[in-house]
Amino acid sequence: MKLIRLMTTLALAAAVLPALAEEVVVYSARNEQLIKPLFDIYTRDTGVQIKFITGGEGPLMERLKAEGSNTPADVLLTVDAGNLWQASNAGLLRPMSSATLQANVPAHLRDPGNEWFGLSVRARTLVYNTTKVKPGELSNYEALADPAWKGRLCLRTAKKVYNQSLVAMMITEHGEARAESIVKGWVANLATAPFADDTKAMEAVANRQCDVTLVNTYYYGRLMAKNPTLPLAIFWPNQIGTTREAGVHVNVSGAGVTRHAKNPAGAQKLIEWLSSDKAQNLFADNNQEYPVNPKVAPAADVAAWGSFKQNLINVKEAGSLQAQAVKLMDRAGYK
Repeated sequence: MKLIRLMTTLALAAAVLPALAEEVVVYSARNEQLIKPLFDIYTRDTGVQIKFITGGEGPLMERLKAEGSNTPADVLLTVDAGNLWQASNAGLLRPMSSATLQANVPAHLRDPGNEWFGLSVRARTLVYNTTKVKPGELSNYEALADPAWKGRLCLRTAKKVYNQSLVAMMITEHGEARAESIVKGWVANLATAPFADDTKAMEAVANRQCDVTLVNTYYYGRLMAKNPTLPLAIFWPNQIGTTREAGVHVNVSGAGVTRHAKNPAGAQKLIEWLSSDKAQNLFADNNQEYPVNPKVAPAADVAAWGSFKQNLINVKEAGSLQAQAVKLMDRAGYK
């Protein structure tokens, strides 16, 4: 009898252990403070343990390549569609068949082959000095190449993927010759050499070194939270309903299931959850981004910047034309 009881206990334990032991391993180019709170909630709600390793997007992709089929990673989570496209193009991801993700993520913010899906939206827009520029002087990205802005423009370095993605999308929209003409105009209008980051470019605008710059909106949110008296404001470009005015350039942070995932089903469930109503505000709010799920409203401080029309060109072009964009920027003298 004791033997039967022991065998029954062991059998029950064996049935429970796989559920308790389920784990999803995430390679993340997003900082720990942005993702750990979400993963803690997911573990609390599902019992699934999330093990994550953070690092730069480039090194993480190189690690995936080097590990091959031996990788422990189930999910690659990174910023910028250019990076997600590079991961897909390198064969590091696998397609997902998910009605949930199809419903939660708009078509222009996901891979047409379903290998990655956006999870938060970042807008790259204009920030101007309110004491030197009237909103009526601003219109679109292209107009910053006009002679009226000579000596008035600041930019972040061309080495950053955010600007490479913007130019790649401009090639898609306007063709290479027109995009190169625009970038050359930007370079001609620079007040000073490009800055290392968006924050320094905005500080130069605030200090009247230049009048306007291009930034991701969350950098604006962070800077204004530290110093709300700065004479800076956001302007949403390209909003008139014409082909030229296609909308604000947007990009994403997003995720895909790795090609050699040991737990692909668990990985997909995690990504689906990150696109859900419950997770979306947390995912976007932590970095002052916009939810990718159109059913979810942005945080109040982000919503206060005003609404805007997005450019609906698929963000994969930020990756597929990235090399072309880098060469164009170099020819244009944008360093």
